[in-house]
Amino acid sequence: MAKDKLPTPSSNQQISEFLRQVESMPVVKAADQSGRLIFAMDATASREPTWDQACHIQADMFTSTAQLGGLAIQLCYYRGFNEFAASPWHHNGNELLKFMSAVRCAGGQTQIAQVLRHALTCARQEKINALVFVGDCMEEDIDKLSQLAGELGLLSVPVFIFHEGGDTLAEATFKHLARLSGGAYCHFDAGSAEQLRELLKAVAIYAAGGRSALADFSRGGSRLIQQIQKQLESPK
Repeated sequence: MAKDKLPTPSSNQQISEFLRQVESMPVVKAADQSGRLIFAMDATASREPTWDQACHIQADMFTSTAQLGGLAIQLCYYRGFNEFAASPWHHNGNELLKFMSAVRCAGGQTQIAQVLRHALTCARQEKINALVFVGDCMEEDIDKLSQLAGELGLLSVPVFIFHEGGDTLAEATFKHLARLSGGAYCHFDAGSAEQLRELLKAVAIYAAGGRSALADFSRGGSRLIQQIQKQLESPK
């Protein structure tokens, strides 16, 4: 692979910018309700290492929100030829891990539109606080995706997109979709499970408790999160 084609590693500054966008969003959950988060992943063949990472760290999304009223997470994924699936709503890490562990990645094209349509269907039935999507490429009609992302924005369902790899078309599209929905985009280093852990926890905490909960997490989090919080507090 040519040097100029290698993906650019994530920096603390990029993750800081992502968390800054999340922290600036309005609170979308009443105090007496559990947050509801759709966790969507590309499960095509190239995504297997990150799927395994997510299996190991997904429980942190539940434990980090336990004192904020809790969190319900639904996993959805696509793979193979037009295969799309969604789990039941899970309220603890063991349930979600059991479901995730049974999934094997398989080659195929992206089905991001399926993810967005599914989130719209769910949001029209009950409040969804956030949609997280983890993927590395985009092979679909941008106009159709934009329409769906805009509809999610109208329903106050922000889309948080974590981008793995260096696909420039995917980057531009993902940023656009996040913006249309009122969400945020962040590139992460595929080799860093810790970065993915911190990003997933941040959005889970936002979904369960809003801006103030995320600010508290930043102050009491890891060195990475403390560095991010310092940047957030710096004069702009």
